[in-house]
Amino acid sequence: MFLAVENIGTVMLLVWFGIIILAAVIEAGTMDLSSIWFSVGALFALIVAIFTDNIIIQFIVFIVASIILLLSLRPIFKEHMRKNEIKTNADALVGKIAVCLKEIKGGERGEVKIEGKIWTAISNEDINVQDKVTVLAIKGVKLVVRKN
Repeated sequence: MFLAVENIGTVMLLVWFGIIILAAVIEAGTMDLSSIWFSVGALFALIVAIFTDNIIIQFIVFIVASIILLLSLRPIFKEHMRKNEIKTNADALVGKIAVCLKEIKGGERGEVKIEGKIWTAISNEDINVQDKVTVLAIKGVKLVVRKN
């Protein structure tokens, strides 16, 4: 049985408020700068809902505002976030050559020495002690390496 709704305007205010919260929570979980624009679009729709009960107008404001904000501001914010990335010294190890100190069996851990420091390393292939390897990536505190 459905509840009779006397004032659709009140319901839509709650719907838009719910979308604002939902989109903000999704954004907080992903940090991708995609959902936040739908949260702002829902805020615009909520403001429109205060002045009109017309759901179509509210929906159009929501869609148009969200898309315009997404397409225009997301690239700017993404570029700004990219500039603020902090590079670590470890990032400089990618592409460099290391020497295997402890045998690495495919998919298991071993050890390599690079620039005077010993690192835990993993590889998809078997690598013997004293083999030279190239650092492909850094996963957590492990180097991903490939036999030269």
